[in-house]
Amino acid sequence: MNTVAYVTVDVFTSERFVGNPLAVIPNARGLSSDAMQKIATEFNYSETTFVLPPDNPDHTARVRIFTPTAEIPFAGHPNVGTAFVLGQQREIFGKPVGERLTFEEDAGLVEVTVLREDAQVTGARIRAPAKLTLGEAIADDLIARCVQIDPQSIRRSSHAPTFASVGLPFAFAELDSLEALAKAKPNAAVFAEAAARHKEDKTGFSLFLYVRSSENPWHIRARMFAPLDNVMEDPATGSASAAIGAYLASLLPQQDAELKITIEQGVEMGRRSVIGVEVGKIAGVVNEVFLTGSSVHIMRGEILL
Repeated sequence: MNTVAYVTVDVFTSERFVGNPLAVIPNARGLSSDAMQKIATEFNYSETTFVLPPDNPDHTARVRIFTPTAEIPFAGHPNVGTAFVLGQQREIFGKPVGERLTFEEDAGLVEVTVLREDAQVTGARIRAPAKLTLGEAIADDLIARCVQIDPQSIRRSSHAPTFASVGLPFAFAELDSLEALAKAKPNAAVFAEAAARHKEDKTGFSLFLYVRSSENPWHIRARMFAPLDNVMEDPATGSASAAIGAYLASLLPQQDAELKITIEQGVEMGRRSVIGVEVGKIAGVVNEVFLTGSSVHIMRGEILL
């Protein structure tokens, strides 16, 4: 019987059994799209990645990303975790592994730097593949009903609830306290209503809630819910973290800025993740967004085909 090898890692953490789990298929040649989706559904992690030879030989690999229900064009923790896995191989499809990798993805090219300490791979730094784009505003009441909180706990001083993306769209809303954030509990029926009203998120309606520290506004606590994608809550959402970092930078009155943001997620789930976000803004335009995170190995094995 044919088999395909897999590796699982926990991403945005240096501690095993916390952070965000990811399954990586380092050599997915021969797998159909249907097989990839079935494997991703079987793992039931927020994402599973499948590594294929690149279309352009100058690049490292083509990386396809699947949630339990659909293929998506880009995501943060799958890129960090996949780079962590591939960075420890001697070669990738016959080419030696360097410090810089380039992944071909549906959202564009993802540039990756492999991070090391004492010659050991510890994580990766990735550049978001797309420019910041903003979508339509979302009613406070709809956000509140999605997660069963008081609409008055939604802060509008920086921005109203809205969509933003640097490769994958999310709905964003800022809350006024950690207490309000802790009370959030997704209601799938209301998420379905929100998805029917707002078509920008192709996987349903993915909602990223966050609270900014009063002592340091660039230290953020967050939670992300996507029940329509079989992800009731995600321990770490790099693509959303990159998008909110870019959006907050765009709202600053300064025309030029370089921001370093730390986002904690997954705390309420017992799977604390730490996501580093760096944003560059020049002449009023956000021109680059980077995500940084650590990863640790958890499992390896074979899937029977």
